[in-house]
Amino acid sequence: MHIAVTGAHGVGKTTFIEDFTTVHRSYESVAEPYWLLEQQGVAFSNGATIPDLEKQLTESCKLILEYAHGRDVIFDRCPLDFLAYLEVVSAREGFEWLPGGRELANISKALAVLDVVIFVPLTSPDDIPIQIEFPRLRKRVDRRLKTMLREDDLGLLHNGPRIIEVLGFRAQRVAMADSLLGSA
Repeated sequence: MHIAVTGAHGVGKTTFIEDFTTVHRSYESVAEPYWLLEQQGVAFSNGATIPDLEKQLTESCKLILEYAHGRDVIFDRCPLDFLAYLEVVSAREGFEWLPGGRELANISKALAVLDVVIFVPLTSPDDIPIQIEFPRLRKRVDRRLKTMLREDDLGLLHNGPRIIEVLGFRAQRVAMADSLLGSA
């Protein structure tokens, strides 16, 4: 099965993946594109910028398509994350970011490879007891992801992966995912 975990920064995606792969040892985890690109020497700006997010979107699609066959894999982030960030950041900068035809084709291909997208939404009160960078950006991205995933307002999910949401603390999230994945 091919799973991607999506959500705004600091909601516990990476922690969820660590917990999930501890229980499901057959799954290979793939780090989020930001960290993989940084390991390759790509320099990023301080803060979310359109060029940096576009690089990560491209890398996310590439990674998912590279793992299209065979083994069980769980991705930290997917193209939907970067679409949400790009829309929010571009709106903050006073314009509307729209993916081109080639980008949309790659996004659609990558989403078609995924069986499930696990969404970790922001909760109130916040489940993460640390100070988060860019809290307004985080809230706006979470709202945008909720609309994208729940309403498919971009039309990218109609033939794509199943969407599930996990809530609660660490063990609860994995148990919830297991329950929902078992009903797939």
